[in-house]
Amino acid sequence: MVNFKALWAHLSLILCNIVWACDYPFYNLVLGRYISPMAMVSASLVIAATLSLVPLLWEKPERVESADRLKMFGAAMLMGVARKLCMMFGLANTSPIDGSIISTSTPLIVLFLSAIVGIERLSKIKITGLLLGMVGAIAIIVSSSHSSHENSSIEGNILILTSACVSAAYMVWFKRLVGKYRITTILRWIYCASAIVMLPIGAHDILSTDFGTMDTKIILASLFVLIVPTYVPNLLLNYSLRSVAPSVTSIYAYIQPIVAIALSVAMGLDKPKFDTLLFAVIIFIGVGLVVKGGKMQNVK
Repeated sequence: MVNFKALWAHLSLILCNIVWACDYPFYNLVLGRYISPMAMVSASLVIAATLSLVPLLWEKPERVESADRLKMFGAAMLMGVARKLCMMFGLANTSPIDGSIISTSTPLIVLFLSAIVGIERLSKIKITGLLLGMVGAIAIIVSSSHSSHENSSIEGNILILTSACVSAAYMVWFKRLVGKYRITTILRWIYCASAIVMLPIGAHDILSTDFGTMDTKIILASLFVLIVPTYVPNLLLNYSLRSVAPSVTSIYAYIQPIVAIALSVAMGLDKPKFDTLLFAVIIFIGVGLVVKGGKMQNVK
């Protein structure tokens, strides 16, 4: 008998990762040239916060226990502020292909953090996969200093890796919180708190953006990255965390480089380098070994 709840969770993961894959070429197209990373973070969080209030039209506000409010704020600082700042400044300073491949190291970081908090036990095969994957990610970061990687930078790639670390931390440390409250409640707290923190910081950058220099293509790309990738994909991600283990959730990051590379090449923004693709294969093999070594237990 088909488990529709589990099926919808997996379909949600596929959809949100496809949307996030589109981030890499579209953000690369506008960031630093037309919109500053700080303006993009602040504006997208304000839009996400506004969207998070919409469910209040048909549902009553859910009371959050006082003991969990600090955790909600912590989740907001992780996913709403830290992850988006690292991602925006990273993509403004590196290629969309490098960024999408480095992000696939998230499952490895999930495994590492899960082992630290006692959710996951490390076996020899998982340790091998973890080491292989991280070697691949580090190799991509280091290779960005080579003259043939003119669209990449070490600083940008390090920020993308930091963003992956933040995502992994959220998946592991806040899974219990996700299961305790409605998804809409969690996202409302995350995005409203993030917007309140970031808007005073990024208001000047938003107001100083020269919209007159944007053509139709840039406007459409800007509207997409401002509206689409933040609230809805994270709604789907948090829904999936209710019924899928963090390690399984993060495996769907594989979709992102495939879609991002195809879009980046089609849009003429980047060309895949042989060494980058080789290092990507090493990361994929590492993640594959981690998965083969056994599934992570669900957090209760």
